[in-house]
Amino acid sequence: MTETLPTVFDEIFALLTPESIFRDARATGEGVAVAVIDSGVERSVLEEKFRGAGTPILTIEGAVFRPTGPALPYTGHQSSPHGTTVADIILTLAPRVKLYSGDVFGPTGSCEVETVIAALRHAIDVWNVKVVNLSLGVPEHKLQQLPRRQQLQRAIEEAYFRDVLVFAAAHNEHPLTRSYPAAFAPPLISVDKGLFDDPLRFAYKLREQVEFQAHGKGYLGPLAREPATSWATPHLAGIAARILSLKPDLKPFEIKTILYWLFRSADGARVI
Repeated sequence: MTETLPTVFDEIFALLTPESIFRDARATGEGVAVAVIDSGVERSVLEEKFRGAGTPILTIEGAVFRPTGPALPYTGHQSSPHGTTVADIILTLAPRVKLYSGDVFGPTGSCEVETVIAALRHAIDVWNVKVVNLSLGVPEHKLQQLPRRQQLQRAIEEAYFRDVLVFAAAHNEHPLTRSYPAAFAPPLISVDKGLFDDPLRFAYKLREQVEFQAHGKGYLGPLAREPATSWATPHLAGIAARILSLKPDLKPFEIKTILYWLFRSADGARVI
């Protein structure tokens, strides 16, 4: 049998290991701005939790969005626990990120496509974020009108071309139903739920338009222990923030390549 000699790419990527990246003391999310576009974040709850753990976080800022009109001021409160659980996961993995809360549900508890688009563009233009977490889904029936679907897709593509990495939750029953914006992958990264013994573990498992699986349980809130793509998505977003704190100028496609190679280099099942 002929032995396959390592290529120059094998030699280069051999230096890229989970241990060299995730165990680096500088991989804290420092210098990386992250937007959680969700149901709002309870700032005091997270500040108290991380202060008690000895890892105080940066001040969380944000805004409340509507389908039309300017964004409303962020008061530091949530419209449901969902957004707080999502933010907690990101901060658990990358405690030094600058977190922005984009509340797209507000007091009504409902969200329209136009609201998500407004929040996404604000996160890019005003907050200058590098990572966006969308642990929400717009059902396909709400996007039957082609112009609405195209507007959302253009906003996602604009983020990509502005070097903003967007993570979106796959539908929890995927592939029985389709959910947007996850169905636009690529250029965003769609994340499915999995169960791993380390929150820094993840897997590359291409199925339909979903490429990655991440740990599907959270740490804070009444529903956190129930496996869901909503909790898997911020795990992978937090991992990306850790990578970006080591090299902030990475492009979205470079981050995706690094995530894939980290999975490969860790031999699949054992990842990290």
